[in-house]
Amino acid sequence: MDRRSFLKLAAASPALVSPVSAGGSHGNAEGYASATVIGSQSRAPQTDFTLYSPLAEAWYRSGEYFEWTSTTPNNEGRRVNVFYRTFGNRANPALVILHGYPTSSFDFREMIPFLEEDYFVAVLDFPGFGFSDKPQDGYSYMLEDDAKLVDHFVQEIVGLSRFHLLTHDRGGSVGFAFLGNYLAREEKAYEITYHFISNGGLFLPLANLSQGQYDTQRAVPDPERTRQQQVRPRVTEGTPQRVANADIQAFNDGIGARPYVGKYLLERAANEYRWLDVLRESPVPTALIWGLQDTVNPPRIGNHIWYTYLDKRAVESSYWILPTAGHYLQWDEPEEMAGIVRTCLEAGIPAPEDENAFMRTLARNRTATSPVYMGRSIIENVYFPGAVAYSPDGYSF
Repeated sequence: MDRRSFLKLAAASPALVSPVSAGGSHGNAEGYASATVIGSQSRAPQTDFTLYSPLAEAWYRSGEYFEWTSTTPNNEGRRVNVFYRTFGNRANPALVILHGYPTSSFDFREMIPFLEEDYFVAVLDFPGFGFSDKPQDGYSYMLEDDAKLVDHFVQEIVGLSRFHLLTHDRGGSVGFAFLGNYLAREEKAYEITYHFISNGGLFLPLANLSQGQYDTQRAVPDPERTRQQQVRPRVTEGTPQRVANADIQAFNDGIGARPYVGKYLLERAANEYRWLDVLRESPVPTALIWGLQDTVNPPRIGNHIWYTYLDKRAVESSYWILPTAGHYLQWDEPEEMAGIVRTCLEAGIPAPEDENAFMRTLARNRTATSPVYMGRSIIENVYFPGAVAYSPDGYSF
């Protein structure tokens, strides 16, 4: 879809910034079509918490909660409240989005207006993130548990029989575990119709982690370091995005929960080869999308996943680079990110033999922010019909 069409869609989309009152409506207070909700729900507002950001408040008050019982043995059947939102008409094709660390579904606030006209979009905050519960009394925040939570969400809460899946950062790891569980079942309760994967530490040997990120994996969190972070004044001024992120991080003491949530890299490291092998064998069409300017999860991770696990698959696969985006593609270039989704789902990815023409067409309309399509690596000997013979001694004319 061209830029003019996207802007027309965006202009027609309801604003996300108007504060609204909390109530029983299902994510519909800002003008979005309501959805049928299946299963029990609960609203568990943190009533003594002040939201300084109108953006964060509008996001929170337009959401709903459902209760999740953890399947992780160490959690001993603990129940947590999980925040979620839906957008658009549920008669349209569905898109389920899984957020990363240490943020939340709010990451996709600016991207959703480019999609909601034609798609039913469902997002959630995993336990330990966003507006969901963030227990800190020994609760284990596990990727595999979150994968089962997603299964519960799509079946019992939003009741989807088929949907596209889009993941970012930590959500990519949850998505791999979820995909593995899905493919292992002989009888499938739903169909995953497309798989979008964006920046994340999806192959840790190639990540560029800081010492602080390594420190979060320690067996016992440093209580003094956590306390120092908790007593810092919350950001209440600055860019709307920064103030909103500060509110969401502080909600239910996300700072205190971060040392526990951050341990997911241990589970990631133990399972990443198995999960990536599942990706290679997956029959689900897949698009890999990477922000070129990501320094923590640099493009070498995307390159490795593409060439090792996706490039040679028979099923439709594509690799896209966003040259002006960093780790948070959905913040930096939400329109272009949504454009890739639309291209894959609506225009379609060319067959390998048609890729050269496709790339030339994209290049003719390229701007500085436009996605770059990376074609498949089908290598053949080059032959120039009718060319003069080559000799080390020179050419014959």
